[in-house]
Amino acid sequence: MASDATATRITPADLLARKGGEPIVCLTAYTYPIARLLDPHVDLLLVGDSVAMVLHGHQNTLGATMDMMVAHGQAVMRGAVHACVVVDMPAGSYEDSVQNAVASAERIMRETGCDAVKLEGGVEMAPQIAAIVAAGIPVMGHIGLLPQSVEKEGGYKIKGRTDANIAALHADARAVEAAGAFSVVIEGTVEPVAADISAMLSIPTIGIGASPKCDGQILVIDDAIGLTVDRVPKFVREYAHLRDAVATAAENYARDVRNRSFPAPEHLFSPQDKA
Repeated sequence: MASDATATRITPADLLARKGGEPIVCLTAYTYPIARLLDPHVDLLLVGDSVAMVLHGHQNTLGATMDMMVAHGQAVMRGAVHACVVVDMPAGSYEDSVQNAVASAERIMRETGCDAVKLEGGVEMAPQIAAIVAAGIPVMGHIGLLPQSVEKEGGYKIKGRTDANIAALHADARAVEAAGAFSVVIEGTVEPVAADISAMLSIPTIGIGASPKCDGQILVIDDAIGLTVDRVPKFVREYAHLRDAVATAAENYARDVRNRSFPAPEHLFSPQDKA
């Protein structure tokens, strides 16, 4: 378990109060050790459905399941004592009806103990957001580029390039706010449009490929630390290059095993060792 049992966890209400103030620092987390490492430095940890791609090798986030999100949510909650923890609702768990949306959100909250759930969509998903909030569960919205819609849209399409799309984004943002979400992610959206949306809303906006004028920023942790083995998105800044470190460590380990220099005497147990 995480060591600081006396820590006070940041709540969705705390983050709502940060609108227009100190930027909100967010990263994804999927495992206990990563949650432990990130927790002291961030305000929010998102157990994103990106876990399907990052850890499970799926081509997109549609591979995420409820069981997967719950398992990773539990792991992150064991490691986080400070950050607000939000768990993504996977595709198929909320879109078809308000009743299913509430039931799915209740399962995630009950089985993980997280602080909030996140779902994608604006105007069309406003009834689901409102119902989940009415059930007493805080909701983070998500507008702009929607990874769960990648197949329907034929790829990852940057938003905010046409007047019609800009108007739709504004409507989505207002709908999410009116439905009671405490914050909203804006993803893959042309910068001036994302900045305008952030300025017009009274709830915090969290940007990813959006605008520095958003109230906070989020990245996928594997992207941020240079573990992504495929194409790194344009909006990512790599703060470390662990691909090289991991490859070098594996190469050195393989060399030492093959030349029998590992394990060395200091790694072995002798009859004189204490238990």
